[in-house]
Amino acid sequence: MALEPPYLRIAGDIRRRIASGELAPGARVPSTRRITQEWGVAMATATKALAALNREGLVRAVPGVGTVVADAGRERPPAPHHGLTRDRVVRAALALVDAEGLAALSMRRVATDFGVSTMALYRHVPSRSELVRLMSEAVFDGEPQGPRPSGWRARLEREARWLWGLYRRHPWLARTMAGLTRPMASPHAMRYTERVLGALKGLGLTPAQTIHIHLALLGYAQGVAAAVELESQARQDTGMTPEEWMASNEPRMVTVQTAGAYPLLSTLFEQEEFELELDELFAFGLARMLDGVAALVERSGGQDRRGRPGPCDVSLSGGTLGHVVTDK
Repeated sequence: MALEPPYLRIAGDIRRRIASGELAPGARVPSTRRITQEWGVAMATATKALAALNREGLVRAVPGVGTVVADAGRERPPAPHHGLTRDRVVRAALALVDAEGLAALSMRRVATDFGVSTMALYRHVPSRSELVRLMSEAVFDGEPQGPRPSGWRARLEREARWLWGLYRRHPWLARTMAGLTRPMASPHAMRYTERVLGALKGLGLTPAQTIHIHLALLGYAQGVAAAVELESQARQDTGMTPEEWMASNEPRMVTVQTAGAYPLLSTLFEQEEFELELDELFAFGLARMLDGVAALVERSGGQDRRGRPGPCDVSLSGGTLGHVVTDK
């Protein structure tokens, strides 16, 4: 008698947990990373197990949370439609990665979700790297809503907050767009760059200063957004919210802080409580960066009062107008 494939055995174990009530509707099921650790299998096997449960309608992907048990009354998904198009593949990949992270993405996983062979997928998208590029392009297809504000600062803030919103909704995006020195043709992302450069036009800045402002704002948004992806992955791995994690680690934190080695840190919030909120952190840092740009603009294109080049007057090698889409 042939042995049951590992992914079916894993799917069966999770299915039994759901049937017994151990995993109730809305509860998170083990992530692909947790499956690889708990069952000792490869990532591809883990993704196939979750895909099998998804086809049965037992689980569903929830962006920013992961894969959860589907509601008991939830309709089962229709049979896969084999009329694949590139757009359908990209949209399916987006839903998968938004829910489970970039590590869960593979051509095999997407093909399995559609109920087709991997080769069938390659007829529409030639590689995983190209699929990631197309996903990024789809996310950047748009611009801030509403009338364009007047004034360079308001326009820059509007663009930066729009970018931050994309990173918030798609935690994987910041990592795929993290390259600054080897740009790849990305028309939608470059339209964002064009809008930023337009906000800086006519301010007396040198070309190098203009590009550096754009890249500094981009790099800042990407840096803070990295925490969004890390938190999303941590929540999938631990099943705990930030508040739950802090509560479970509070005794250890108190022990460390009361040891006397960190007097400033220990007394910093004695007068008021502090909770780290990424949106507030981003807004605070963005305001300080725009303060710096304002100071540079006041110096008339990087020249200080003595007419000497300012600190941003350096040569710029290579083209960095666009974004690099990577597949790290």
